[in-house]
Amino acid sequence: MGYGFSARRVAQEYSHTSFWVTTPPSRKPGLIALFDVDGTLTAPRKVVTPDMLDFMKELRKVVTVGVVGGSDLVKISEQLGKSVINDYDYVFAENGLVAHKDGKLFGTQSLKTYLGDEKLKETACSHWMVVMGIKEEKRPSHIFQATEAGTFIEFRSGMLNVSPIGRNCSQEERDEFEKYDKVFPQGWDKTYCLRYLDDFSEIHFFGDKTYKLPALKIQ
Repeated sequence: MGYGFSARRVAQEYSHTSFWVTTPPSRKPGLIALFDVDGTLTAPRKVVTPDMLDFMKELRKVVTVGVVGGSDLVKISEQLGKSVINDYDYVFAENGLVAHKDGKLFGTQSLKTYLGDEKLKETACSHWMVVMGIKEEKRPSHIFQATEAGTFIEFRSGMLNVSPIGRNCSQEERDEFEKYDKVFPQGWDKTYCLRYLDDFSEIHFFGDKTYKLPALKIQ
């Protein structure tokens, strides 16, 4: 599904489970609907529309609703609103490495914890900082490097996000630079959040890029 899908189209998906968004008697137990952010709830890096917000409020009346984004919570909040963790039942920032349920943080993981300081220092990004002559005491704790062209290397909980053209580039520049290389520990994609959803027997995911996968073994 691309960004062009409508609220009506999602409602049609759920009509096959014999309930309607417009006249919900109660929430359907054991079912959760998960939504990607960029390209699904919003255009890439844009703010959610009022119509989409209204639809999501209606959807929450019939099913549990979660948001799964690759960005950190700050950036997700910029797109979906500052009250995002209270507007949805689950909010999985950074693919679920920072997990909120009912407005409260209930799960975290990070590369620093997973790999340890020594292995993290051996990454290419750390090497680049040495090559560029950025002394360790001058490196910001969250943003590794920022120039007027934008943030190029950002330290997130679950990844070192590298943007060669800078995250503050224009939309035109972003459109021209569409392909990304993604390197992360196995299972640290958007399926990571599934480890928090054992209570659900039916999980529907809506995104702009979905692929058929073999049965997943969540560790």
